[in-house]
Amino acid sequence: MQRPPPPAPPDDPRNERYWREYLEHPDTLMHYGRRFLSLIPSDPRCQMCASPFQGFGGGMMRAIGKRPSDGNPTLCNTCQNFMIKYHGGAEVSGTMLFADVRGSTALAEHMSPAEFNALLDRFYSVASKTVFANSGIVDKFVGDELVAAFTPNLGENHVRRAVDTAADLLRATGHADPAGPWLPVGAGVHTGQVWFGAVGAGAATTLTVLGDPVNVTARLASAATAGEVLVSTDAATAAGLDPSLPHRSLDLKGKEEPFEVVSVRVQAA
Repeated sequence: MQRPPPPAPPDDPRNERYWREYLEHPDTLMHYGRRFLSLIPSDPRCQMCASPFQGFGGGMMRAIGKRPSDGNPTLCNTCQNFMIKYHGGAEVSGTMLFADVRGSTALAEHMSPAEFNALLDRFYSVASKTVFANSGIVDKFVGDELVAAFTPNLGENHVRRAVDTAADLLRATGHADPAGPWLPVGAGVHTGQVWFGAVGAGAATTLTVLGDPVNVTARLASAATAGEVLVSTDAATAAGLDPSLPHRSLDLKGKEEPFEVVSVRVQAA
């Protein structure tokens, strides 16, 4: 009989202070370390440190003791142990990016399950590389949707990095190509106070981001058309976007007032 996981350590107030200090101040070593690791093939990789898990890169990581965590395959064992040690998190300023495939049900109807899986795998790989290239964190993939977070410790202007990632992802999926995209994708970006940290118990501990900005960003992504990034006006201002970009007013579930957004599209070459 498999033993149940050990109980989660109590949320220590010192851990909250640790996470806030860790997230709110630039960490040059981690920033460049993730940049370096993200260049080593191949996917999938740790959502925190970008260590590759397979191929040549995975062999390199195993040689230095890094491997997929037994309890959470999206994290390496080193990052997993870190989260178990510092169980808990903190409320900090952060920016969320959601990007999902438009019309995935119709796409799946016209191809075999294996072909559809290969298409999504390609999307996961491209999306992960794009997030890591802009110093973001891949929170998760949910079906055909990417959820990514951007925090102050991984580089300047986390809002701008999220917007740049969304635009880069549209280019990477072919939305700037004259022939059209190989996968129709829409995205949303919003910024605000989020709770960022480690939840779960023992080996099942995982990274998560919680708060209203997460819910709002998900709804922006669902309202975006293929090839469009809907950026909240707060995020657009913080990112320094051109004020002449088109604006839209959306009725979002849970919001009493219309929600103002800026529409960003990439241009065909």
